Amino acid sequence: MRQLAALKEEVNQWRELERRARDALELAILLVETGDETLEEELAQEAEGIDSQLKKLEYSLLFSGEHDSKGAILSIHAGAGGTDAQDWAEMLLRMYLRWAESKGFRTEILDTSYGEEAGIKSATIVVEGPYAYGYLKAEKGVHRLVRLSPFDAAHRRHTSFALVEVWPDIEEEIEVEVKPEDLKIEVFRASGPGGQHMQKNATAVRITHIPTGIVVTCQSERSQVQNKAAALRILKARLYQREREEREKELARLKGEHVEAGWGNQIRSYVLHPYKLVKDLRTGVEVSDPYRVLDGDLDAFIEAYLRKNIGRTD
Repeated sequence: MRQLAALKEEVNQWRELERRARDALELAILLVETGDETLEEELAQEAEGIDSQLKKLEYSLLFSGEHDSKGAILSIHAGAGGTDAQDWAEMLLRMYLRWAESKGFRTEILDTSYGEEAGIKSATIVVEGPYAYGYLKAEKGVHRLVRLSPFDAAHRRHTSFALVEVWPDIEEEIEVEVKPEDLKIEVFRASGPGGQHMQKNATAVRITHIPTGIVVTCQSERSQVQNKAAALRILKARLYQREREEREKELARLKGEHVEAGWGNQIRSYVLHPYKLVKDLRTGVEVSDPYRVLDGDLDAFIEAYLRKNIGRTD
C-alpha cells in the first residue's frame, strides 16, 4: 500500500504538470488571438512556475535505484588519525544531521561509541524522509580531512580519515532470514551522556550474527526492548547489503570484471589548511567554503554524483 501510494503521488505530479502546460498553451493562443497585453505577464509567471516544477520532477528521475525512495541507515567510523579521526567522525555526524534537518528529514541516533579524549569512534543514525537513501548513497566511502590539529600541542597539520557506510532502511521488506539460534545477544550499561536510568541499568544491547560475525549495538533508547528492536533493524539492513554485494561480486566474476574493495578509497577531501577547499574526487566538484559544507550544504556534491551515475541501481 505504501508503494502504491508513492506511485500514485508520482503520477499525479506529472499529470498536474501536464494540465498546467495545457492551460498555459491555451492562454498563449488566447494572447495571440486577442493581443491582450494583460495576459502576457500572467503567461510569463505561469511559464516560470511550470519550468520550476519540471526541474524538480526531472531531478527526481535521478533516483532510479530499487530502494532510492526509502529511508537510510548511515554509519560513521573513525579511521586512521587517532583522536583527530574521532573528532573528524563527530564533525561528519553533525554535518549529516544538519543536512537532514535542512531537507526536513527526521533523524534518530541509534548508537554512538565515544572516543576516550574527544569525538566518537562510531555512530549510526537512521534518516527518514522521501528518497533519503537515494540522496545519501552518494556519501558512501572514505572522507579525508586536512587541518591544523587542535589536539597537537605543536599545532601541526594532521590528516584524518573516516568511513561512511549507508544502507537502505528496508524494515520488514528485507528478504533475509535471521534465525534466533544464529544470534548472540548481550546486554550492558549504556555509556556516554544519558540519564541515570540508562547508566545504572543494563539497557544497551549488542547483537552478534554468528554465521557472518557482524556485530551491531544500540544504546540510545531507555529500554532494553527498544534497543534490541533497533539493533535487529540495523542487522537486517547490513545482512541485506552483504547479500547484495555478494551477488554483485559473483556477477562481476562471471563477466570477468575487476571489483574494487570500495571502502578503502577516499571519495572526498576536506582541506582547512594551508588553503580551504572541499573536493569530490569522483565528480571533480569543488567548494571553496568548507565550513558551509560541514554545516550541511552537501547538495552540490550529491547532485553531481547522481547525475554522473544516472541509471545505476546501487
